[in-house]
Amino acid sequence: MIAATRIQQLQTRIARFDDQQAYRELYTSLYPSLYHFILEMIKSRQIAEEIISDVFIKIWEKRKALEEIHNLRVYCFVAAKNLTLNQLEKQKRTATCNLDEYAAHLHSMSVDPEQMMITAEMFRRLNLAIQELPPKCRLIFKLIKEDGLSYKEVAHLLQLSPKTIENQMTIALKRISESIRFDLTRLN
Repeated sequence: MIAATRIQQLQTRIARFDDQQAYRELYTSLYPSLYHFILEMIKSRQIAEEIISDVFIKIWEKRKALEEIHNLRVYCFVAAKNLTLNQLEKQKRTATCNLDEYAAHLHSMSVDPEQMMITAEMFRRLNLAIQELPPKCRLIFKLIKEDGLSYKEVAHLLQLSPKTIENQMTIALKRISESIRFDLTRLN
């Protein structure tokens, strides 16, 4: 996860100097989080990639006004959310669904070094517990725990109250902890 201060530096370089290297770094840094966020809603890898491209094209086109944005990470998530909702509305009108892409996504989940330290059984239980959360609860959990957004940022992004976000996280953590609980007496 990229630090907020680094995003601010890249934002300034892009706005003031049309710095393409800074733009590429911003794109590669935010891409994984945005991709998983969008994919959670749209279930299409191709459309998720297109939406991210659209978000970053708009950023480049409006780069001179970029310094006016207070929190670029949240701005990108809100833009991605809005484009995704527009796409979902379009899909609803055409009523199509690509199950092959969704199935491929389930098999292509990435693993970071921290996750590799968790035992296979614990990892399996954790993923199962997260997947069994209600959709909005799961989305909130992933935005906070995987993408590093604050409760306030998630509340703003999803247009919910911070108290709702807090309640949803409490529910998520309680359900996950109940699902992954090990029988400690067997370990001795």
